[in-house]
This record gives sequence, C-alpha cells and structure tokens, in this order.
Amino acid sequence: MNSVVHRITEGLRSGLDRSRVALRRAYLASGAAELPRRARTFVAFAVGAALVISIGGVLFSPVDDWPRFGIVVGLVVASHLGRLRVRISGSNFATAWGDAAFIVAVWIGPDGWLPAAMGLGVLLANLLLQAFADEWKPFVETIRRSASLTIAAGPAALVAHLLLQGDGYDQMVTPDDGFALAATALGYSLLTVVITCVYTALRDGHAFGTLMRRALSSIWMMTLGNLAVGLGIVGLLGVDLRWLIALPPVLWAFQQAYTHRLLDSQERQGWNRYADAIRALRRHGDISGIANAGARSALSLFRANEVVVELLNADGPTMRYTAGGGPLRRNSGVIASVTRPLEVAGEPVGTLTLHFAGTVGLRSRDRAALAAYADALGVALHDAATHAALRHATERAVDEAVRDPLTKLFNREALLRRGDETLRGLDRSAVVALLMLDVDNFKDVNNTLGHVAGDQLLQIAAGRLGDVVSDVELLARLGGDEFGLLLFDLPEDGTEQAMRQAERQALRRARRLAAALAEPTEIAGVTVSAETSVGVVVAAAGRVDMPELLRRADVALYQAKDGQSSVVAYDPSHDGASTDRLALVAEMRTALSLDDQLLVALQPAIDLSTGAATGVEALARWEHPRRGRLHPKDFVRAVEASELLAPFTRYIVDKALTAAALWRAEGIDVPVSVNLSARNLLDAELPADIGVLLHKHRIPAARLVLEITETVVMSDLRVIDEVLSDLREMGVQLSVDDFGTGYSSLTFLTRIAVDEVKVDRSFVRAMGDSPQAAAIVRTTVDLGRQLGLRVVAEGVETHEQRRVLAELGCTAAQGFHFFRPMPSEEITAALRSLPDPPTGAIAHVG
Repeated sequence: MNSVVHRITEGLRSGLDRSRVALRRAYLASGAAELPRRARTFVAFAVGAALVISIGGVLFSPVDDWPRFGIVVGLVVASHLGRLRVRISGSNFATAWGDAAFIVAVWIGPDGWLPAAMGLGVLLANLLLQAFADEWKPFVETIRRSASLTIAAGPAALVAHLLLQGDGYDQMVTPDDGFALAATALGYSLLTVVITCVYTALRDGHAFGTLMRRALSSIWMMTLGNLAVGLGIVGLLGVDLRWLIALPPVLWAFQQAYTHRLLDSQERQGWNRYADAIRALRRHGDISGIANAGARSALSLFRANEVVVELLNADGPTMRYTAGGGPLRRNSGVIASVTRPLEVAGEPVGTLTLHFAGTVGLRSRDRAALAAYADALGVALHDAATHAALRHATERAVDEAVRDPLTKLFNREALLRRGDETLRGLDRSAVVALLMLDVDNFKDVNNTLGHVAGDQLLQIAAGRLGDVVSDVELLARLGGDEFGLLLFDLPEDGTEQAMRQAERQALRRARRLAAALAEPTEIAGVTVSAETSVGVVVAAAGRVDMPELLRRADVALYQAKDGQSSVVAYDPSHDGASTDRLALVAEMRTALSLDDQLLVALQPAIDLSTGAATGVEALARWEHPRRGRLHPKDFVRAVEASELLAPFTRYIVDKALTAAALWRAEGIDVPVSVNLSARNLLDAELPADIGVLLHKHRIPAARLVLEITETVVMSDLRVIDEVLSDLREMGVQLSVDDFGTGYSSLTFLTRIAVDEVKVDRSFVRAMGDSPQAAAIVRTTVDLGRQLGLRVVAEGVETHEQRRVLAELGCTAAQGFHFFRPMPSEEITAALRSLPDPPTGAIAHVG
C-alpha cells in the first residue's frame, strides 16, 4: 500500500516538475523575462483586465449571432493587417485602421461581445503578420497589444450603448448616431494611445508626456481618416449591407496614400537632420570634438538611446566617446544594437554603435542613412587626424629648424629671433647681458683625437652649460665651438651705477661658466680640459637689438682671445665698427639727396607651371663712391637704427614704382614688390606715403606688394595693427618673407591677413640633403594651398630644385636659375621674353 502511495506521490511530483519546466520555457520563449519588472506587471494586469472585460461583456450580451460575430472579427483582422509604423523617442509605434473597423463593429454588433471580438481579431491579425509577413515580435508583445485594444474597446462599447439610438445596423444613420459613433471612436483611439504610451514608458524608460505628445502629432491624420472611412461605411450600410465588402479596398487605398505621405515626410525630415548632423561634424577640427559631435548627432538622427563611437589608436588604448545612455542604465530590459565600421579607403578608423532600448530596429532606409553617416564620420575623423599630424610635423620641423642637431641647443638664428622678441617685451631701461663663449684650442682636439672626439667635447660643454642655465635664460650654440648665453636677471633701473653693477655680475657669471667647462673630462681615452674664452656685453634693452649684441660680444671675445684675461667685457673704445656705423648714416643722408647712388636691382619671379612672370622684386643697391657697390646687409642695420628709415623707404618704393610704370607702359602687367623693415610698421604715416607714391605713378594698389617679416607678430603695439590694416584697406598686398625660419610662423598667419608666403632660401638650398628642410618646404606649400595663399620659393639655383618645387605644388620661384637681379633698363626686355601671365594674375614678391 505504501509503495503504491509512494509511486503516486512521485508521479504527481514529477508531473508538477515537468509542468513547472514547461511553464518556465514558455515564459522565457514569450519574451516576458526580458522586460523590466514594471512592464511585466503592466502586461499581467492588462491581460487580466482584458479577460474580465471580455467575459463580462459576453455574459451581459451572449453571442447569439455567430455569423455577425465572425464578420466583426474578420473586419478587425483586415483592418489590423495594414499598419503603419512611427518612430517616437527611440521606440516604434504601430498604428492601423482599427478605428474604422471599430465604428462598423459598434454599429452592426451587440455592445456586450464587442471587446471580445476586438481582442480576438487583433490577436489573429498579429499571428498572421508573424506567420506570413516576416514580422517577428515576442509573443508577450502580441498578447499585450490584443489586451490593450480589448481594454480600450470596453469603455468605448459602453459609451456607444448609452449614446446610440438606432434600432439596427440596417437603419439609416442619423446625425446624432454619427456624432455618437465619432465620439466613441475618438475615445477608443485616445485610450489605445494612452495604454500604449504607459507601457512603452515603463518598458523603455521614456517620459510619458513626451510619448503622448509625439504619438498624437504623428497619428492624428490617420485617426481622422479612420473616422471618415468608418462613418462612410456605416452610412452606406443603411442603403445596402453589401457595402460592407467595400471596407477592405477602401482601407487599402487610404493605407497606400497615407503610407506614401508619411514616408515622404519622414524621409524629408530625416535628410534635414542628416544635413544638420554633417554640418555639426564640420564645426570641429579636432578628433575629440568630431567624435563627440558624431555621437550626439547620431543619437538624434537615428532616435537611439545610446551611441558609442570607438576610435582605433595605434599608439594606445581605443578611445571611446558616448552620447545618451540614460534609459539604458536604468532599464534592464531588451537592448537592440547596430554596429557600423568607420573606414576611409578601406582602412579601419573605428566603429559606430547604436543601442536601442526595447525591440527597436532600423528600417532599410535608416540603414542606408547610417552607412552614409558612418562614411562621413570616418572621413571627418580621418581628415582631423591628418591635419593634426600635419600640424605636429610642422611644429616638429620648425623646432628642428631652430635647434642645433649636435647639442640640441638653440642655434644662432633662434637666439637672434627669440632674443629680439624678448628685448621688445622688456622695459627699455631693463639691463641685459650677452655672454659669448669660445672653446680654446678646439681645432687641436679635432686634429689630434678626430672629429668624433671634437663633437663629444662640444656635447659635454653644452650639457654642463645647460645644467647651470635657468629656464628664463637663452642658451644657444652659435656655430663651431662658440656658445651664446643671454641673461635677463640683472639690475633694471638703467643708471650708470646699475650698468656697472650688471657688468660685474655678468663677468662673475662668465667666470663660473668658464670654470665649469674647464673641469677635466675623458674623451677617447685622453683627459681633456676645455679652456674657454668669454666675451661679455651689457646694454639697456631699448638701445640695442640682438645682432648688435652679438657683434659687440664678438668684439669682446676677440679681445679675450688676444689679451691677458680669458673673460673680457665689451669696451666701445676698442670697437672700430661704431664710428663706421655713424659714418654710414651720414653718407646715406647724402645719398638720399642725390639720384645716382641708391638704385634698385630687379629680379623677376617665375610661375612654375606656365613660365610667365608673376612679379618683380625691387632690391636696394648702394653705388657708394668710396666703398663700391653695397648690398642691404651692409647698410640696412645702420639705417634702421637712425632717423633715415622713413625717407629711405619712400626713396626705394619711388624707384620701384618708377620701374613698374615703365613696363606697364609697354603693356606688361606684373606687380612689383619692396621689402619693409619691421620698424617701418611703427611709422603711422607709412600708408599715406605709399598712397601718394601710387597716385604719382598711377599704379593700382594691388600691383604693389610689401614684404614684412614674421617677427612683427610678436609685437602687441597698436600702431603696427593700424598700419597693416590701412595698407590692406588701400588694396596693397602683403607677403611674408623668410617664412618658416621663426618659431612664430603659424602664429603669424592667424594674426596677419597676407596674400603670400615665401619659403626661405636656406630651406630650398638644403631640401635635397636635409629631410627636415624638405619637410618644412612641403608643409609650407601644403599650408599655403589650404589657406589660399601663394607660395614662392627663394634662392632657386638648379633645375633639380625647380623640379622638386613644381612637384610639391609651389606657385612660383625666383633665383639665379631663372634671372639674376638686373638694372631697370634691362627688366622690360626680360619680361617681354617670357610668356604673358594669365589675366588677373597676382604676382608674388621676392
């Protein structure tokens, strides 16, 4: 007996276990497990409420006319097979022609069993769509939709029962009946939207108010269409019941018309958003900004809940940029993801991933838009990376151009430029000192131990100097075995006593440096001591520039190497160049009063693609009666330091425009260019003087190009900005001379609007042997192309240099390879021998 009871108990327990497993599998298969708890609770409540309403309605009004019940169910099925999908806040809403079917069902069917017929019809329609239309949804969604419409049909059927006055579906519809049917259908539609939005808000974490507002704005026209179709069919039923068969084709026609309208509207809005997203990418120039903008724009464009942009980084970990994500963090339900690779020319850049809360996917049109957007984002990121690499290469090349390759200290050019910039930033009475150090008997080290040992000695000397130099001082290798150190930490009142105190301080510093360098060191197995001579010069910042400081320090160094002491201060009484400079200024005053000493030599610049002249540079020459022919380097410094700079500039510009007027009279229309000193831009009268000379020679302002050096950008004097602005307003063109030799080259172009940059001849000469020089030339040409500037190479002397520059896309060039500077009486014939320039061509300046 016990064994029988035991077997029965075990059988029951086993059956219960299998039932629980089956129910668990069914529960998982339905998709309910993937919903948040609040959404699952809502579905359970909705199903229970739908059952109560359906059963209650059937009990109140039993089905006694099964054919009519079948007709109502069939109408509901037919109306829900053709549905439209609307994307709202990252969720898909499906709207159908159920309102029209509901109106007809209310009119022809008893009120009580109407909720049951509606729920059954919706269930059958969803099952048919899943079976034959490849429209898969979790079963829980099918049950939820059927339950929602059943619930909405209950109150609506009750309202219809209270309002309708007709005695049968074959009676004519009165205006009161039409009003009652319309009110009932609107209530049914509104209640359906409310139930659906509540469920979606619980499932996906969206705001209920936002969902309601967007849902009503999207489906209002279809709701009106439902009312019109439903009321029209009911009206025709009073004439002939056979009009009922007209409902499906009418619904189909409305479906097609509204589908096309909705798709057109959505596509138009989608492409407008796409254009806005692409513009957002272009507003940023850096990779981080583009990636963040790309994620934010994709979030709005594709109505995703979260967007992740991941970028590949060869030098480190993958970079990740995220937009949105709030609902995903709060929601433990279904998450649909779409990932698109970011590529440029087949090379991977990263990935773009869209996350959607709920069972939302992308239509084929959305996927096409996503592919196009991912391509645009990939290109934008690639361009940003390319520009960043170009900037980095430019900065590195410029840095290499100002560094001594052996010691890694600044070179002579860098000391000159940075020193001048520092002097201009100091008070005029501030005291500075320059120390010039020279390693004694350095040639003996090279000759005895070899050049490698000599290089090693220089590196050791540079290291020892660098160890005792502060960050605010400028240390440079001037060339060979010479070093320069610019000091600023000196007494600043500019009095005679302060100058003597500063000189004593600088001499003490020089002796300490010489002692540090003299410490013995072993090189190539030999103990070597680097004895050093030092020349020291002290001056007020407002009275000298760097070339003059270097000249004076060189004079002092010469005295140190020839005298009794290894450290010597500059003594003006031993400087013959000072009196010579005074004599040059006096002789220049005489030359300006004559017409046969100061001349201009003219050198054409040649278009590398056409061979035509693009301009002529006017180069000052001084036919000195005693010194012979002098070039600008022999006298310009003296003129700049005197009050003769403005008269000298007017004189040379007048000579250049005189020559230009002669070749223009011969029908040759090319500009002429003249160099300006940086100190010319401190003369507020310069634009007016230029205007008078242009008017005198009847030369258009655009046919005069003034060269300026990039050092002017370091000055913040208002007069410089005003002079440059006045010249630009006149139409005079501006050119940047010796571009790339200063570390402020890129900064210059952001401050001063120019028409042209000129590649310094030192880079052109070295680009065949120096990768750094070639990189600077290439970068300057690319930069000019991107900024719309003409790029001119100076000092072109060989055919190979011309070929390389042409391949790089350089606009024009000048140098001995084309023409040497020539007298003004020969320039017209030289220009006539060249091809005519294109109409409107604007020349570069030399």
